[in-house]
Amino acid sequence: MVSMKDIADKCNVSVATVSKALNDHSDIGPLTKKRIRETAEKYGYHPNGSARALKTKRTYNIGVLFVDEGRSGLTHDYFARVLDSFKRVSEESGYDITFINAMSHNMSYLDHSRYRGVDGIVIACVDFNDRDVLDLINSDIPVVTIDHVFDNRISVVSDNIGGMRDLVEYVHSLGHERIAYIHGDDTAVTRNRVASFYNTLQRLGIEIDDNYTIASAYRNPKLAAKYTKQLLEMRKRPTCILYPDDYSAIGGLNAIEEAGLSVPDDISVVGYDGLYVSQILYPKLTTYEQNSEEIGRVAAQSLINLIQAPKTALIEKIMIPGKILTGGSVKKIN
Repeated sequence: MVSMKDIADKCNVSVATVSKALNDHSDIGPLTKKRIRETAEKYGYHPNGSARALKTKRTYNIGVLFVDEGRSGLTHDYFARVLDSFKRVSEESGYDITFINAMSHNMSYLDHSRYRGVDGIVIACVDFNDRDVLDLINSDIPVVTIDHVFDNRISVVSDNIGGMRDLVEYVHSLGHERIAYIHGDDTAVTRNRVASFYNTLQRLGIEIDDNYTIASAYRNPKLAAKYTKQLLEMRKRPTCILYPDDYSAIGGLNAIEEAGLSVPDDISVVGYDGLYVSQILYPKLTTYEQNSEEIGRVAAQSLINLIQAPKTALIEKIMIPGKILTGGSVKKIN
């Protein structure tokens, strides 16, 4: 069996240097780290997890709390892409991933986290008002939240305010003033988007019709279709409808087609998220692409820094901007 001393001999460095390189210490240069890690991989050296945990007081295990109320789990495109990026960066830094839950273990999120011995936790897509979640937030375990802000925790959030502002401004630049918004569930994300929607309309001098704003749900094409029909039946229907996500927009497209109307000639449609499916539709959907890869990467790096260097970690809100994908679903009107 290959030992740490064997790796040290092959790289002509000390055992201490090998240990520091494999544990990603900052006082070892990147080229030395790379050479030591490549040598360790080449000769099949794997550090003893139990010994490393005793020495470093870490398990090199990160918990992920992800509870999607829509029960779509990791088929939820946006969060699946965020978590895939988070997992990749964490594993590159030597951490394993454990999903935290409570139901199957008859214990709270906090108890399950301690039972698993995780070094830190990322929390995404949960009811952030849940007592169990708040207990975890207020515990001594390092935590990073995604798309929700707590004063005492690092948060990584998509720029929902800027995203909605950019979409409304873009639609308005093509001549639309009767703009409707079918939005998602009542969450911090939704509240920011709705406030930005109203704020942007007001700043552009557009008369706000509250009948054009309808509460729906995320990733629910059936509900989106229902509310789209409601908007289409209005005497003065909107010229453009914004949806909470791209899947909901597909429900709207179906309802518009069933009504004998076409997109964008009769009515324009805008999605949100920038999913792959939105770019293979015809017409291609105009949408706002959230930078899910960057959100996952920054969340992982922030959590690892919080675990490894808690005294220097800044408790901050990190905003990740996205971009508009212009498709053929919005018509320029006079």
